[in-house]
Parts: sequence; C-alpha cells; structure tokens
Amino acid sequence: MKTVLGSIRHLLATGNKTHMLWCIGILLLLLILAVLHHRWRDDPQKLKKWRWLALLPFLAALAHFLLYSLSYLQAATVFISIYFIGIISLIPVLFAKRRIGYRIVSTLTGVIIAFAGTLFILQSPNFFNYVRKSYTESFRGLITAMDRHYILKEWKEVDFAALEAKYMPLIQEAEKEQNPGKFYDAILQFSTEMHDGHIFVERNFDEKAYPSQSQLHEYGLTIVRLDDGSMIAVCTSEEVNKLGITDGTVITKWNGKPIEQSVEEVVVDEALPVKANQDRLAPMNLDWVGGETVEVAFLDKSGKEKTVTLSDQEDKHTHNEAFQAFAQISDIGSPDSFRKLQEENFSTQMLNDKCGYLKITMEGTANTTQDMLGYVSGNHKWAREMFRGKLRDLKAQGMEYLVIDMRNNMGGFDEIGCALCDLLTTGDWFGQGLGIRRNGTYTCVSEHGIHGDGEFADLNVVTLTNYGCASAGDGTCLYLSRLPNVTVAGITDPNGCNQETGGTCVLSGGVVTVGFPTGLILDENSVPNVDTRADRISRNPVEERIPFDRDAAMKIFRDKEDYELNWAVTYLEAQAAG
Repeated sequence: MKTVLGSIRHLLATGNKTHMLWCIGILLLLLILAVLHHRWRDDPQKLKKWRWLALLPFLAALAHFLLYSLSYLQAATVFISIYFIGIISLIPVLFAKRRIGYRIVSTLTGVIIAFAGTLFILQSPNFFNYVRKSYTESFRGLITAMDRHYILKEWKEVDFAALEAKYMPLIQEAEKEQNPGKFYDAILQFSTEMHDGHIFVERNFDEKAYPSQSQLHEYGLTIVRLDDGSMIAVCTSEEVNKLGITDGTVITKWNGKPIEQSVEEVVVDEALPVKANQDRLAPMNLDWVGGETVEVAFLDKSGKEKTVTLSDQEDKHTHNEAFQAFAQISDIGSPDSFRKLQEENFSTQMLNDKCGYLKITMEGTANTTQDMLGYVSGNHKWAREMFRGKLRDLKAQGMEYLVIDMRNNMGGFDEIGCALCDLLTTGDWFGQGLGIRRNGTYTCVSEHGIHGDGEFADLNVVTLTNYGCASAGDGTCLYLSRLPNVTVAGITDPNGCNQETGGTCVLSGGVVTVGFPTGLILDENSVPNVDTRADRISRNPVEERIPFDRDAAMKIFRDKEDYELNWAVTYLEAQAAG
C-alpha cells in the first residue's frame, strides 16, 4: 500500500496543477448538482432552476476548450477527458423529472465521470499552447514552461535565462523573415543544449518551401571512427570507388580540414546525452558538413595521402544505410520501422541448439490497464508470467544461455524490466524510485524493486544494448547489469535518459512542437538513476565493450552481418566452455 500511495503522490506532483483544478472544479460542480437535485426534485420551480444550473459543467468544459484548445484543435485530444465529462454530464438532465430513470442514469454517468476524472487528475498533461503567439513570444513561453517543469533543470545545471539570451537573436531573425525553417533550426539548437534523449522537436510546415539551414548531403560514403581513433569510409558507392576510396579506406581530411577538426564541428548530436556515444556517431554525420562539393583526403593503397572532390548526389541514401547497419534496424525513423519494432517486441527464438534469444523493443504490453496497475503497484506480475512462459519454452528447446536484445528499445514501463529481472536472480535489488521535485530538491516517494523469483538464475545472459536504447529500456539495462549472471554489452552505451515524458509546448502557428520530461525517476540515493549530468559521462555504461575495429566495421557495413549478436553468442559459448 505504501508503494501505491507513493506512486499516486508522484503522479499528482508530476501533473499540471492548472488542468487538475479545472477537472476538480467540474467534478465539484457535478457533486453539488447531485445534492441539489436530491433536495429540489419535488419542487417543480427549483427543479427547473436546477436544469439550468446543470449546464454549468458543460459550460466550464466549453470554456476550457475555448481557452486551451480552440486555437490548436489537436490539443482537444489531450484534454478529451474534460470535454467528455462536460458532454456526458448533460445526459442526467434529460431524466431530471423521472425518479427511477434519473437514479439509474445519474449512477451510471457518475461512475463513468468519476473514473474519467480520476484518470485525468492522475495524468494531468503538462501541455502548453502558444499557437497564437509570435515566434519570440512563444519561445519565451517555452523558456518559462521548461524553467518551471523540466524535471532535470537542476541535475543538468541548465540556465534557461542564459539560453534565452543566446538563442533569442536567432528567433528574432526567423520572426523578421517569417521563416519557420529558421525558427525550427533555432529551437532545435536550443533543445540540444540539454543533451536529453527525452527532449524532442517536431516541425509542421512545408520543408521544401522553408528548408533547414543544415542540409544532408549524399557524397557516396559514410565515415566511422574505430576504437583506435582512425576514421574509415564505409558504405561507399561505385562513383567513390572509381576515385580510389573503398570500404575501409582511411580518411584524413574532410572539407579541407583535418578529419578530427571537421568531426568536432558536427552539430548534429542525435539527442545523445552521453558524450562518448556522440563522439562515436559524429563522423557518421559528416555528410551534413559541406556543400555542392566537398574535398576529401585519404590514404591510398600505397599509404600516400590523396585528395579528391566529391559531388553532392540527388539520391540521398548512404546516411540512412549506414545508420541502419550500425543500429541493426531497417527503415530507420520511418513508421514502418516503428511498426516492425512493435511486432518484434518480446519475440523469442533459438539462435543455435543452446543459445536462446529474447528481443525487447519496448517495455509495454497490449494491455494498458495491466501496465498502469503494474506501474502504480511496482509489481507487473502479468509481465513476469509472460516472460516466465517464454523462457520456459526456450528451456524446453534446449536453452542453456540467453541473449536479451535491448538495442533500439523505445521505452515504456520500467516495472516490466524489473519483472524480467525477478526471474533471473534469487536476490532483491533496488529498481527505480518515483520521485517528486520541490524547490530544486528530489525526494523518492515510491520504491519499485526487483524481488528474486530465481527460476532462471542459473542462466548466463548477455544483454545487448546501444545508443538507441532509451527511457525504460535504459532503465532495464541498468537493472539487468546489477545481476551477477547478466553481462550488458555493446559498441556504445545506452542512450542515457530514463525520466518520464509529459511536457509539450506547441509554438507559434503550430509549426514547431517541443516535448520534454516532467516525471522524476530516482535511484536508491534519491538522484536521477540513469540521466547524465552536465559532464555527459554515462551513468549506465556497458560492462563489456564490444570491439569496433576495421574487421568489425567491414562485417557491419559491408557484409551486413549482425556483428554484435554474433559476438554475444561467442562470448556465451566461451563462458560455457569454462
């Protein structure tokens, strides 16, 4: 019960108080109307007056719609519970003169309204509508909202006043030109200052009419950084091959500058909180640096430096091809990619006669009610039994060791990750703590732990992760790493974010939307459990760094092998052999 009450306290502290009060006000009106109807039902004059008063909840919901949703109709879906309550509250009015009919209808609608109202209050959205404001005014609104509600402001040492001063000139320039492309660029640069994987920036305008100042180019190759620091070309095209650059060629200069200098100038950080992850991926984003042509220097087969000029091609494919191979994900960033990840979630197979495989692409089941109950109670017993069934099935097929694939995990409910850990250990471990933020200090109010079931504690396990493993996936990697029979491995560390999302700001004209975390997740020391500080050092690093040398790069980018998965199987086989 303590955990449940703490979870509810956390939810109430996280939600938007303004919208909570609107909902509570409407519910109080309905309660007062119910009492008045009971007292006035035998007086025709008072009952007539009551029927007019019964419009007040609907009018209050309508007032909320006019204030917060009319200028941006998509916001109506965020506040649908309030509007639903306002509309359904009119139904009992039709039965006001019928005692039995009113009693039945009012009871049914009352139960529905109480349920909808409770859910809304517990999950009251931090939604801010600045659609009617100018670029500069909406940016100030964004600064105000994030300064108050961004849950990691103190942890990451964010100075929003300084950021406002830094980026306001860019916002003013975009406003002067009425250029949503420049406005988006400025907001995107501002958002990357937090280095938070839970901060997103979306655009809603004609990108062809208002192109971004940063343009992706197609030069026919992608650059990757190996463990020894050298930069080589991968995914090279036939045109580039003819100039002497093939897969594995060492690149020494880019755009006329030493390759290291050019890489340091790459501003695309892919929302990566961990600096080491950004350093790994920055060379892969060099195709953002350049113009219609770019000068590239490389070492030819004799070891001599040679310089060629590459032209920007129309068919831009190399960038995505390289990232898809590195992340082991198809159609990266597309709706098809998201659907495929959903379909693969919790899938299992035998990789060979001894090695089982479990893929977790998100910590969410098809049953939202069970997920929420697991979240509030800190015990997702349904997920635990689901995992138990899948692991028993693999055992029956001969599984002696297991690979858990967490790469590109999109997050969800950490309790599902804890439920898996329950089966892999005999001990009790701290999972996550739901917290509240008050005056810049963090307090844990609900502890959600791992309670060893131990059925599969004899399994040796490798958990694969990467920079795309975020949120609850990041948390699950942390919890798994605490178990003595589990090794978390990857070429990169997990993303480095685990707080709860919830904040949304829609800016001027609806052309840009910014999302940010508002719910606090803590460790046993009452500090954020995964998220990086201002130093951007991973607080959830892999235990085994999978080597990334030239041979690995060739397997990944040229041969399109799942190098990391093959490494994990070999690692487990070596452990089994003693």
